[in-house]
Amino acid sequence: MSESSYFLILSSVEKLCIFKPKTSRLSSYLIHWNISDASLGTEELAHLEMVSAIVYQLTRNLTEEEIQKSGFAPYFVDHTTGIYPTDANGVPFSASTFSVAGDAITDIHEDMAAEQKARTTYDNILRFCDDPDVRDPIKFLRQREVVHYQRFGEGLRIITDHLDSKNFYAFNPEFDRQNRRKS
Repeated sequence: MSESSYFLILSSVEKLCIFKPKTSRLSSYLIHWNISDASLGTEELAHLEMVSAIVYQLTRNLTEEEIQKSGFAPYFVDHTTGIYPTDANGVPFSASTFSVAGDAITDIHEDMAAEQKARTTYDNILRFCDDPDVRDPIKFLRQREVVHYQRFGEGLRIITDHLDSKNFYAFNPEFDRQNRRKS
């Protein structure tokens, strides 16, 4: 990969250095999969760790000239080569990234969208990168996003199976409990 490509890849990889939102009430539905919120969170943190390791490996031995040529200098001034999670525009990670509406249907759609956004970002990184040491873990992470999306889709089906099927959107299933279908 050319030196000038480092910044482009780095910006895209940094965009991934956020925690995806997870449904606040998903635990009661995840029991069907025999997984917990903790295992989901652990896997998402592992994604962050893998992406951070890639960024570290791409930047750890940069020379001053490479830093200048690649456009990495503004980041370097503030963070040297330390890992500081930001999006591709340089906006730092914050708790505002998490989005929970308190409605299981709304929240799981948010989760599914987050998985697809991450998959798209990984796809875009793969378009610009020819380094197998970057491509291989990114391909792995991309596949995990696909699997997560599928599992959340199954979770959505499980959630809606427990609701009044006449109109899922007539009430908030987390707040208006009287409208839940009796199992």
